[in-house]
Amino acid sequence: MGRTPKPLWNPYVAGAFLGFALLLTFVMTGHGLGASGFMTNIAAAGSSAVAPVATADNGYFSHIVGNGRNPLNSWITWEIIGVILGALGAAIWSGRFRWKVDGPTLATSKKRIVLALIGGTLSGFGARVSLGCTSGLGLSGAAVLASAGFLFLVGFFIAGSAAGLIMRRYW
Repeated sequence: MGRTPKPLWNPYVAGAFLGFALLLTFVMTGHGLGASGFMTNIAAAGSSAVAPVATADNGYFSHIVGNGRNPLNSWITWEIIGVILGALGAAIWSGRFRWKVDGPTLATSKKRIVLALIGGTLSGFGARVSLGCTSGLGLSGAAVLASAGFLFLVGFFIAGSAAGLIMRRYW
């Protein structure tokens, strides 16, 4: 990976491509973009493997595993696999792939990982409570002019800004 990284895309061009990808997703699959549902499917699959009857009777998981459905054989699973492979391929192709732990510069790598896990857990919990993540509720919801999408984005940016200020002050 010793070559010079390619320049980043113009954000307006990248945004236009993202909008086009979102439109294609709606047209081809009938779904918007999303991500947090994948982790719910992982949890449902794991729960079903350990306790299938309890999972089928669970109000949260029953619609995911009902009628013998495999939660990992869903559109969102293939979307996430595509995102992971696409991001990895793009990072390698552009010369920007690096293994590193990023975060507050004064924090050790262990603290950065702990912060990332806490932030990811809180964000994932918020995504499930609000019935969507930044991709599903924010991007796809706002694209179809759903008021919940805009409300979620405002709340997410306020919470993220507050967390960033706190981290900058104490870490």
